[in-house]
Amino acid sequence: MSASIQNLSTFDPFADQEADDLGGSKSSNYVHIRIQQRNGKKHLTTIQGLTPDLDFKKLVSAFKKEFCCNGTIVEDPELGKVVQLTGDQRKAVAQFLVEEGIVSKGNVKIHGT
Repeated sequence: MSASIQNLSTFDPFADQEADDLGGSKSSNYVHIRIQQRNGKKHLTTIQGLTPDLDFKKLVSAFKKEFCCNGTIVEDPELGKVVQLTGDQRKAVAQFLVEEGIVSKGNVKIHGT
């Protein structure tokens, strides 16, 4: 009875997730929507990874009208243009981007709880 043990090979189920978090080549086509807590109950929603050929001023204006929040564009040397919105707008932003056809649903990554 010679049974070979095949479960001894190394397999890292989090390898793909780490590549995305570290800004690997896979993350270049994803749009990342994150939340940052400021003070108390105040939050900032950040959107990064949008294609640079978009008109960011019009996009932020549409976000501000649609979600009744304030927003700005921040220029980051590593990440490019990052959109910041006040409040927790993660799900609303993801739905807006998909409905308007800016990003496909599979390319949106929502981070945070």
